[in-house]
Amino acid sequence: MAAGSGTISIMAAALESALQAAGPGLRPEAEAVGAVRAALAAAGDPAALGERERARLGAFLRNLAAGPEEPAGPWRSLFLEGPPDLAFSALTDSLAAPRSDWRLAAVPEVLEMFLRQGRLSALIWEQCQQHSRPGSAERQDALLGRIVCLPDLVGNSLLGRSPAVFFPQHYFPLLGGAVLQVLHNVSASLRGGLDCSVSFVSHILGKVCVHGRQKEILSVLMPHLTDLTKSDCIWRRICWRLVECVPDRWMEAVVLGFVQRAPGADVLSRLLGNLVVKNKKAQFVVTQKMLLLQYGCTTAVLQNLLGYLSLESLRRALLIKVLRELLETWGSSSAVKHSPVEQQQYISKAILICLSHLKEPEIESCRQELLTSMMEGVKCHLDSSLPQIRRLGMIVAESISSKINTDGPVLQFQYEEDDEARELKSLLVQAAPLSVLPGLPDNENENADAALPPVLESNGKSPTAATHVMPDEESDAELDSDDDLTPYDMSEDKELKKTKAPVYIRDCIEVLTGSEDLDKWEEAVKALESLVRKNPAAAREVSVELAKILLHLEEKTCLEGFAELRQKAQVAVLTTDPIPVAQYLTSQFYSLNYSLRQRMDILDVLVLAAQELSCAKGHGKTKHSGAQNPRIQLLPESGSSKDWRRIVDERIKSKTRRFAKGQSQVEQPSHPNEFNSLAGHFFFPLIQNFDRPLSTFDLLGEDHFVLGRLVHTLAVLMYLAVNTMAVTAMGKALLEFVWALRFHTDSYVRQGLLSCVSSILLSVPAEHLLQDVTEELLEARSWLEDVVEKDPDGDCRRLALQNLLLMENMKKKLETAPS
Repeated sequence: MAAGSGTISIMAAALESALQAAGPGLRPEAEAVGAVRAALAAAGDPAALGERERARLGAFLRNLAAGPEEPAGPWRSLFLEGPPDLAFSALTDSLAAPRSDWRLAAVPEVLEMFLRQGRLSALIWEQCQQHSRPGSAERQDALLGRIVCLPDLVGNSLLGRSPAVFFPQHYFPLLGGAVLQVLHNVSASLRGGLDCSVSFVSHILGKVCVHGRQKEILSVLMPHLTDLTKSDCIWRRICWRLVECVPDRWMEAVVLGFVQRAPGADVLSRLLGNLVVKNKKAQFVVTQKMLLLQYGCTTAVLQNLLGYLSLESLRRALLIKVLRELLETWGSSSAVKHSPVEQQQYISKAILICLSHLKEPEIESCRQELLTSMMEGVKCHLDSSLPQIRRLGMIVAESISSKINTDGPVLQFQYEEDDEARELKSLLVQAAPLSVLPGLPDNENENADAALPPVLESNGKSPTAATHVMPDEESDAELDSDDDLTPYDMSEDKELKKTKAPVYIRDCIEVLTGSEDLDKWEEAVKALESLVRKNPAAAREVSVELAKILLHLEEKTCLEGFAELRQKAQVAVLTTDPIPVAQYLTSQFYSLNYSLRQRMDILDVLVLAAQELSCAKGHGKTKHSGAQNPRIQLLPESGSSKDWRRIVDERIKSKTRRFAKGQSQVEQPSHPNEFNSLAGHFFFPLIQNFDRPLSTFDLLGEDHFVLGRLVHTLAVLMYLAVNTMAVTAMGKALLEFVWALRFHTDSYVRQGLLSCVSSILLSVPAEHLLQDVTEELLEARSWLEDVVEKDPDGDCRRLALQNLLLMENMKKKLETAPS
């Protein structure tokens, strides 16, 4: 005790003399600095200083670092040898002091030496040991802000000219190394039976993560902690305590960082333990926010997260709870309508991963609940207008059905098998973790040899040598065989037809309406389009009757391409006699006793006919079909003669120098736009009765898919009506139609409405728009801005932004136009 009192008195005397030598506004003398260094050396452990001595030493260090002139003597060593918290506080305080030339160079240099000599880890470790001292909480809060914000403090002081070590990408990995060193000290202390706390380390980790620097610090911590926790229970307890002591306001950032960067669910379980059971904030983040309120995690992160919940009995209850909430969201019609496709894909993946982790007793306990959720969810998804949503519903329903009906029949749907579908189905099968994969036995060469096909086993010969060894009998048989005969070319052979194709249109009508001969019926369907195009005068006499027959025509045989042949014939009839046929089809669209398929066929035929009529191509010629479909050759090439024109063109092309090359295409002869006088007959009847529900047809109700097709059809017709006489009236009517439906809940309908706006802006002259619909355009602009900011569908936001750009370009064009 006497020795300690002597040390304290020496320390106090040294500080007093140093402060008196400094005087107000004067720099401390070298003797004072040396005396303080000697007193610190005599004290041994700086942590043994009393509160009074710490306060006097802190004031002395601040006076050194904030003076108007650089101190004399070895003052830098005093900051590197004294108490690290006092030195760090004095140095960071000096960064905010009035600017001085010596300080701008010297203080960052001392701070860099402080970091590189490991004094930062000493500072953190000191706080871990002093957690029970009076005033430690306030001291730690002050140090916490300085440690985490040090790059900003240095950058602000040096006006952005910081040394490289203070760049965030360099500083935070260095801080991660200091934290790791402190955790090693904690491990050694616990093994030695000494008490310490990791609370200050947890606060550092939490604040760094909430500042958005998870990547930098966890890239250092995660690999080491992953290795250290493999077989050491003390290190696991340290990691669990590390994350448990993170304050709730920073818990989300820490948990998200660990989940995103863990190499597997088993590693995440070792690092976090039962954090989600003990901490309500962590439980909310893992089971609610990351699964239901966000959808930015990758598939691997989802597997880590849900796999972590499944690896311990206490957490499996949360896995079942998560699955119920996911299925509730998946089966909600409101969520299906208002959620973006990406979020619904995310929820579907999470459901499939949860199902892959369920055990048989758990499935048995909630079998009926799964079945009910599946039936509700698949109905909502199949009612959607978007094919991606419908397919998601099919895949998830199939997966649930296969889980709850392991022995009986399961649901099966027909959909396109692409990479996305295969990825979703693969999530239902758990992949074995890499750490438990069995290794090859010592006799792996013998096993590998045993796995070779029999033809390769003989004496270890190469495949080439083995395939050439044949018995003599087989050689003789091969010589006597007929396999070497060249097959006869039958590529140009034609099938002999028992029934001749009809020659007249009325013959086709008779066969299609009354004949029971299926061969004649097939030939009539195949020949009808060409007959209509070859004989337009005859077709006009029976055009409406033909349109009625084709609209109600059903497939009697398994004729390949029946739907396409029927559609082409309908288009031919409509383009041959546009006005009466268009009036008939548009009137039938809103009539009773038609299926949704027939109504959508009407829309498809109107669009295809409008495209054909608006293009610069002549009627009655079949060459346009070949131009549209490059697979059809107009003149078959002869195999014996060379295509001399192609060879000459290639030679000319190789010897011609071009400065710019556009898309090469055959010039088509110009013709008047035949859609000019017909646009109103196609457009206005479709837009008139959309809000009048029928007993079998309700566009504004459950038949929203047909409404979406109607809206897209109107957008195409509006676009094709450019430069026509009725384009302004069409644009005005379509804008009113869009305004009435702008808040529709179906995203497919909203996409069509935004496409309508694009067509209006592209087709109607800007002068007419500003003259006739100025107020409507201003209202549409504010609506488009809301769509860009708030619409959940990504395609809707993109189309709205495109329309805003079109409006801006139109405004600039009018401003620059000469008056």
